[in-house]
Amino acid sequence: MLNHLFCAGRRSISSVAIAVVVTLTAVTTTGLTPVWAQKSPTEKSQASAPKAAPSEAATTATMPSPLVPVQVGDLSAVPVPAIAAKAWITVDVTSGQVVASSNPDMKIEPASLTKIMTAYVAFNALKEKRITLDQQANVSQVAWKTRGSRMFIEPRKPVTVDELIKGVIIQSGNDASVALAEAVSGSESAFVSVMNEEARRMGMTNTVYVNTTGLPDPQHVTTVRDLATIARRMITDHPDYFPYYAMREFTYNKIKQSNRNRLLWADPSVDGMKTGHTDAAGYCLVATAKRGDRRVITVIVGSDSMATRAEESLKLLNWTFQNFETVKLFDQTHAAVEAQVWQGKVDSTKLGVAEPLWVTVPRGKAGEVKPIAKRPDPLLAPLAKDERVGTLTLMLDDKMLLTRPLLVLDPVERAGFVGRTVDSVRLWFRKKPE
Repeated sequence: MLNHLFCAGRRSISSVAIAVVVTLTAVTTTGLTPVWAQKSPTEKSQASAPKAAPSEAATTATMPSPLVPVQVGDLSAVPVPAIAAKAWITVDVTSGQVVASSNPDMKIEPASLTKIMTAYVAFNALKEKRITLDQQANVSQVAWKTRGSRMFIEPRKPVTVDELIKGVIIQSGNDASVALAEAVSGSESAFVSVMNEEARRMGMTNTVYVNTTGLPDPQHVTTVRDLATIARRMITDHPDYFPYYAMREFTYNKIKQSNRNRLLWADPSVDGMKTGHTDAAGYCLVATAKRGDRRVITVIVGSDSMATRAEESLKLLNWTFQNFETVKLFDQTHAAVEAQVWQGKVDSTKLGVAEPLWVTVPRGKAGEVKPIAKRPDPLLAPLAKDERVGTLTLMLDDKMLLTRPLLVLDPVERAGFVGRTVDSVRLWFRKKPE
């Protein structure tokens, strides 16, 4: 009877034996060929025969423990330049990886860098059609009397949402920030509550907003890591509104003011973002540049002058672009793993990532990245599409670059009674000690 079941099953005994060898490797780099490294059929036919998959124990032994993401700059032969700032960070926008940083989680006063979140929340309202760009906004006495840098709005003088946004981003007007908040939420305090909700949603765990302007307050704090997070979300979530940050000047009430981001004039690849300054915060700058297909964000706080923050930001941008590259390894059309499935209507399924997986590495090291898939063995049906079944970790020089959930790309239905019975028996023999 047992022989009959084996013969009637979906695999031959010999195929099962081969499958067992493969599926024993629950943590493996076998079959993980990045998109950029995949060969054409002709190249594949000319390639040498693949090596046998390593055992689970052997592969697991090559993984350092515990795994902590490393800053990519630590793997580069070219050290990061000295940066004259209290704290700073440089991040690749596509991969989201931190390339290098200094004091990334030190709480600092954000000054007018606060206005990146102010604009973000306003752009959300525009996207949701709760306000429009040509909508007339009321200028309250509170907004008009707000101290600090100004757009020079006045009560009872017409101003549109579009003009207020330009006043916030280009002129860094505190009066514009309050008026914009009132146009969106009715009051600055209500708008600030939304700012803090967004910060929590984005994982900005060290950020608390007290106002929309960045005026000093002991409770109004952030970090350069959190500032990089909101800057990246601004770019990715609101590409239609991001061009505001590239505008060099704006005239309102017959007063022309220039964007304080000097890099807009110094480097054609720089197209944003925001400056800030108070006596306590020093001179601060969130900058972003796009060169080719790559975009980088730098954040510098606590420098000693406008010139220094621009020079140090450009130095950091150049270092990041020149010494690192970002490549795509996997996406939904290129699976990370072809995994054997037990007790299913099909014998195997593809496992991979939900979104294209990009990784930033030192230049010339893309071919040395080792993807490691960790998943259950045996993998049992049913399996739903996008069900998480493990993790996909990218390693370089025995250091973890990043990790992502390993998902089911092709769903698998549960087999009928006979198919499940056959696989149950095979699994029993597979686990039985010799």
